[in-house]
Amino acid sequence: MITRRTFLANSAIAAASVVASRRLLLAAQPSQTAPEASQRTTLLQSMRASAAVAKIHVKKITDTIFLLQSVGANVVAFAGPDGKLLIDSGMATGTSHLLDTLSHLAPHPVRLLTNTSWLFDHTDGNAAIHAAGAFILGQENIRLRLAGPRQIPAFNLELPAASASALPQETFRNRETLYINNDQLDLVHAPNASTNSDVFIHFVNANVIHAGELWFNADYPFIETTSGGTINGMIQGVDRVLSLADDHTKIIPSHGKFGSKADLAAYREMLTTYANRIEKLKIAGQSIHQIEAAGVTAELDSQWSHGAMSSPLFLAAVYNTL
Repeated sequence: MITRRTFLANSAIAAASVVASRRLLLAAQPSQTAPEASQRTTLLQSMRASAAVAKIHVKKITDTIFLLQSVGANVVAFAGPDGKLLIDSGMATGTSHLLDTLSHLAPHPVRLLTNTSWLFDHTDGNAAIHAAGAFILGQENIRLRLAGPRQIPAFNLELPAASASALPQETFRNRETLYINNDQLDLVHAPNASTNSDVFIHFVNANVIHAGELWFNADYPFIETTSGGTINGMIQGVDRVLSLADDHTKIIPSHGKFGSKADLAAYREMLTTYANRIEKLKIAGQSIHQIEAAGVTAELDSQWSHGAMSSPLFLAAVYNTL
């Protein structure tokens, strides 16, 4: 699966580009000098190019909830008599494939779209999904971020304001409850986690939780510090998801395979172990360069540093937000 984290795909076309994509991603990491405009947009352009040809892989979570994986963040479709609810929209160039896939899942029209983050791999397809008939509901910071120019310094990205048709038409601050397709969906804001706009979604009757950017299954998460992201906010958000889950809950990450409460608990253990180690050394007066040179997270890096959030990037995000 190609995502912002990895550019990996299950299709043969994408698999052939893994090495080149990883190089593109590494080239987009911070430098001492401002990159040319072409360099700043390489990541976004590459993902859009990949999305135009990538297949969408469907995983059935329940009889009515489907995980759709391709380029960008995981997309979830919830189908029923009230119409389809879509969680995140992926890349704009992949929306024709997405809509075609949705038409084969169930006959119901797409009525509603909500996002779990403002980040472009969650929202790039918003305008096209809205044009297909979806009303967009989102946390208020998602609209605020999309409405103006945005930057992601970790990847040297500068993004213009999104079009008006891509913005949430209705917003909420802390939580919103929907009663749709014979289920109760609780949309809950997790402050200052990956960004200040993160939302997780609890399908109460189905016992399914979409954790959004709170969970990268098997990888370090992306913490966008200039958008309000913090390591403690990530941990607190994960704790809230864990408090709602039981041993039978299916939990969907923003990137990677869906998993269980035990899987999310292991990820939470990694986050706290990492943060505690860095915090102790920072309090003791060690600089980020000293901590990196000491290799105090080496065994965690070997297990978790496989995606776009490289070891140096994750260390910087943790250190700078403690």
